[in-house]
Amino acid sequence: MELKNKNIGYGFTGSFCTFRKSINELQKLVKLEANVYPIMSYNSYNLDTKFGKAQDFINEIEELTNKKIIHSIQEAEPIGPKNMFDILIIAPCSRKYNF
Repeated sequence: MELKNKNIGYGFTGSFCTFRKSINELQKLVKLEANVYPIMSYNSYNLDTKFGKAQDFINEIEELTNKKIIHSIQEAEPIGPKNMFDILIIAPCSRKYNF
């Protein structure tokens, strides 16, 4: 699939331990000339963890994509109705297993 000029929403959730790997994947999309729009959940945007400071991740992601991060419900509301993205990626996307 050709990704050049595709509009990709890239959502970060609270699985902080995988942010570095996820940012590396985000960088690959940017190199393929996709239009990447970063999205962060409330916690991923606001919480510092042992894996890094939120502001450091924010700065890196915004610098990579050259776009401000969508991080509030109000900013995210137009995504669906305006059909903003060709692709929406949620990464990391953790799954809790209950056995």
